[in-house]
Amino acid sequence: MTDLTTEKTLLTDLMTRYRDRVDFLAIRVEQSQGTNIVLRGDKIDTLSESMARGGQVRACYKGGWGFVTFNDLSTLVQRVEEAITAARLVGDDETILAPVEPVQIRCQLPLTGTDPREITLARKKALCDHYNNILRDLSDQITTTSVRYGDSIQHILLATSEGTLIEQSWSDLEMRFSATARTGEIVQTGRETIGSRRGYEDLEGLEKQVEGAAQRALDALVLPPVKGNNYTVVIDPILTGLFVHEAFGHLSEADMLYENPDLLEVMSLGRQFGPEMLQIFDGAAPEGHRGSYFYDDEGVPATTTQLIHDGMLVGRLHSRETAGKLNETPTGNARCLNYHYPPLVRMTNTWIERGKTPVEDLFSDIKEGVYAKNWLGGMTNGEMFTFSAGEAWMIRNGQICEPVRDVTLSGNVFKTLGNIEAIGNDFYWDESGGCGKGGQSGLAVGCGGPSLRIKEVMVGGEA
Repeated sequence: MTDLTTEKTLLTDLMTRYRDRVDFLAIRVEQSQGTNIVLRGDKIDTLSESMARGGQVRACYKGGWGFVTFNDLSTLVQRVEEAITAARLVGDDETILAPVEPVQIRCQLPLTGTDPREITLARKKALCDHYNNILRDLSDQITTTSVRYGDSIQHILLATSEGTLIEQSWSDLEMRFSATARTGEIVQTGRETIGSRRGYEDLEGLEKQVEGAAQRALDALVLPPVKGNNYTVVIDPILTGLFVHEAFGHLSEADMLYENPDLLEVMSLGRQFGPEMLQIFDGAAPEGHRGSYFYDDEGVPATTTQLIHDGMLVGRLHSRETAGKLNETPTGNARCLNYHYPPLVRMTNTWIERGKTPVEDLFSDIKEGVYAKNWLGGMTNGEMFTFSAGEAWMIRNGQICEPVRDVTLSGNVFKTLGNIEAIGNDFYWDESGGCGKGGQSGLAVGCGGPSLRIKEVMVGGEA
């Protein structure tokens, strides 16, 4: 990627020229490159390397926003004019942005392993073929396989009318595997996803995980479906991470709150949601995770925000605008997938803090319950959630017993938080997340947590 010194001078000059015409002006220039490989069965669906260069202009005037994207720097003056004109057309109120200190800095998230740009496309394709063969060769009952490889490198320059000038870059890698097995009318799928911001080596040596995904699909073919009922459940750290992100994290994003008085009342600070042992955090400041960075896409420094303290709601996630309108402090959670989209309030790395209960003790005294691990999929709708477990077993008299299939966990997030009975002393970071919101899907995030014991969870299966 090329140096951005020329662009820095251009953006600084444009800020001096236009800052007095609007309340706020931001220009983002982005260079990116990446690889995308998709194999389906014995066919290559996608095999591509790409490079992109472009940017965005955001202007705010009397509370109204103008947003314009560009691919040609020579047209930037015209794009700035267009964004300002749009903002002045719609602005009819007051611009309220929480203040931040301007910063001028150059920073790069360090790779601890090999840069994916140093690996040839042929070698990346061979790795995908290797994993695909593992999926396909395990059994004749495997009818469909899919292997996805993706890497991306983003190099970003952000300038604002307040004097901020940030140059920031990072790399991201991800692989996804799935295998579908069939016998008669029964169809089961196993999935595995691995993500990293450390280096290409993190995607090598995954044979055990890949085979495990296919084996779970095969095993489930002969398992009995779980009997639907309300159970005490124990979920593993991967499901805990999915739960805290999907079911609770999105409700903590303040752009969903300040325009929805009813939800804002429900998510009022100081409300008790869970037991005193429950602590929930989000933040890009912890290093080495897929949701980590130094500054968000508005130039706000990365932080760690405690959302739940001793079971009580104490924080939420903000852009500068949502923080200003709610008279709170910006948290560095304004993120965009790339220059085609404006920043939205997004999670970064979201986790439930490790507890004190030994994991084996989570099962004690459960007469009949369910132990659920990993995930197949899920969805949320406001306060309600439904997740499908990748693996599950019945718990009988405190012991993990026979495996079952078709286990879905559903309920109300607030009731479920309140029903947490114990928090395990284990912890695991799941770097497989690709979050979607506002048409921006696949934004890298991290999720983490310990095993949880939760009472009165609706488990769907065979009635």
